[in-house]
Amino acid sequence: MKKLVLSAMLLLMAVAGANAQTDVIGKHNIKLNSPYMTPEALWAMGRIGTVAASPDGKHVAFQVGYYSVKQNKGHQVLCVMNVDGTERRQLTTASASETDPAWLDAETIAFITGGEIWAMKVDGSNRRQLSSTKGSVEGFLFSPDRSKVIIVKSIPFHEVIKENPEDLPKATGRRVTDLMYRHWDHYVENIQHPFVCSVADFTVDGEMTDILDGEPYECPMEPFGGIEQLAWSPDSKTIAYTCRKKTGTQYAISTDSDIFLYDIETRCTRNLCKPADYKAPASDATHTLADQAVNQSGANTGYDQNPQFSPDGQYIAWQSMARDGYEADLNRLCIYHLATGTKRYVNWKSDVEAFCWAQAEVRGKKAGVSGKKADAAQFYFLSVWHGCNNLYSVNQKGEVTQLTETWDDWTSLQLANNGQQILATRQSLSAPTDIYLVTPGKNIEKTRTQQISFENKHILDQLTFGRMQQRWVNTSDGRKMLVWIMLPANYEEGKKYPTLLFCEGGPQSPVSQFWSYRWNFQIMAANGYVVVAPNRHGLPGFGQEWKEQISGDWTGQCMDDYLAAIDDAAQNLPFVDRDRLGAVGASFGGFSVYYLAGHHDKRFKAFIAHDGAFNLESMYTDTEEVFFSNWEYDDAYWNAGRTQRAAKTYENSPHRFVDKWDTPILCIHGEKDYRIVYNQGMGAFNAARLRGIPAELLIFPDENHWVLKPQNGILWQRTFFSWLDRWLKK
Repeated sequence: MKKLVLSAMLLLMAVAGANAQTDVIGKHNIKLNSPYMTPEALWAMGRIGTVAASPDGKHVAFQVGYYSVKQNKGHQVLCVMNVDGTERRQLTTASASETDPAWLDAETIAFITGGEIWAMKVDGSNRRQLSSTKGSVEGFLFSPDRSKVIIVKSIPFHEVIKENPEDLPKATGRRVTDLMYRHWDHYVENIQHPFVCSVADFTVDGEMTDILDGEPYECPMEPFGGIEQLAWSPDSKTIAYTCRKKTGTQYAISTDSDIFLYDIETRCTRNLCKPADYKAPASDATHTLADQAVNQSGANTGYDQNPQFSPDGQYIAWQSMARDGYEADLNRLCIYHLATGTKRYVNWKSDVEAFCWAQAEVRGKKAGVSGKKADAAQFYFLSVWHGCNNLYSVNQKGEVTQLTETWDDWTSLQLANNGQQILATRQSLSAPTDIYLVTPGKNIEKTRTQQISFENKHILDQLTFGRMQQRWVNTSDGRKMLVWIMLPANYEEGKKYPTLLFCEGGPQSPVSQFWSYRWNFQIMAANGYVVVAPNRHGLPGFGQEWKEQISGDWTGQCMDDYLAAIDDAAQNLPFVDRDRLGAVGASFGGFSVYYLAGHHDKRFKAFIAHDGAFNLESMYTDTEEVFFSNWEYDDAYWNAGRTQRAAKTYENSPHRFVDKWDTPILCIHGEKDYRIVYNQGMGAFNAARLRGIPAELLIFPDENHWVLKPQNGILWQRTFFSWLDRWLKK
């Protein structure tokens, strides 16, 4: 297929976006010279981040990231618009990034720049610095009465990596004494703590009180936690926060985080998830916690996080998993009554991805009951079902009602217009994130949605996208599996096209309507490929039994599902060229590719694996979050009495089947990936070359489990399609 790229001059103007005076990377009008998606077009798109509704319901402030390929960096800017989407304007005019917009009142927006809290008027005027912390602010949350603020900043941490002697200031060695010495992509020599400060006229007092004073625990939690893991009570007297109060090996094998309540006046803390006298039982660090005492105690020992007070202050709700050691357990909504300590859970068939209280709650005469009738919404939440993340409501009786039913992923939500509407973000396999205003009704038919941001319309309007289809395929265990099919952007009836099997990661991440700036189905379609994306066993959105089936069976049913999906496409879809099939995937998807390379019976002509596990014995001790391997494999590989599931897992590790590899393979890995360490990708590449199989290795010294730098992202895409074109377009 003809290579379609932006012209160099237009790319420089559109993507670099450099202002001669301020060097601001921002939104620019872009004229494409191609009707199809390119890597450069992807990186020219603005990426919407934090969204905040003003208290009076008139405005929306939001954060957008723009990226310069030439400068190889990004720039975060703040924008504001009317709640109906009109009069959008960019407030950021300097070269420094501005992030995390939050409203202090109907006319004042707080934000972070240069590691400090600043404020400005809604028109961008009257900018002033509110904090003075020597640039250490990483997150903030003002109390409802604006008399205090939580500031999140990092403090030194030497529980696991010991501090080097003062007389050796240039020493680079690290003396490690326990596990969890590194996390995701960095060595753990600092942790975040939340501090409370007084505020006067929005200006932050210099004195800080550490909520976790003297405690060697992090809040928010690594690796992805943010300010959503803390919450103020409506009366501004207490703070709810999320914390996993463990270090070292116990931290590495556990997912047991709790919600704690901190009293501002007394500085006392209590655990809302467990009794005051609770003591975790001893655990075998080399065996799954699934059948150990910690999960037989009756206590809630899984992930508890992201607390939110009810508007009347009588309840706290949070997301809650029941079992320790299982990061993909059912994510439930827990409601805790502060006066009595009683809990109840919303009974729902899939994970609660995000939630907010309905404003009507505060008007109730009886605690926890909405003002007018018991069937009024008490919460709104997002949940994935059948490959789409939609909006739901739940009433006081626990009854769940679906409010949207679209082939989209709703990704965030909050109340707007005094609770009459919901401000939300949405994306799909064919559209990047934009902001929507939702007027909830009693059901899907009565709910109204209005798109109010059109961040990338100037680019999208110039592109021809592939069409998406939904298909249900029979699995070998007699079930039905949802498969997304993406047609090439240049599709013509009667033609056959090379086809890619997309292998999802996780292993419990949904193949939903996600928009990715790397694993983007539309750029695959733009390059003339059909994409077959199965929601195999192990993915959420099809019931907990379907999701949990994969643990201990990484090479069984899910691999059968992959082959069922691609075989169905090759046999029944007339536009699929069965002689030009490839398989691609990252993380567990990369593992899947490595395994299929030894078990595909010559179905595929090319493979690409990104950050995939290749040798599961090595992976067990390489990865930093041991709980993951314990739950998924059952046992350490050296345990003499390991379970049958563990034995099957290690016996079917992809590295044991390299003797059956016969197909060209591209291995990609980041050296700062501490979840699946880069020796896995190097081992797979080395094995392929020693076997005489055509192979390439794309290694990124400065990337983690993802690829985040613009030029690396462009290199990734070019290498990806160069490899596929070489083997699938002959």
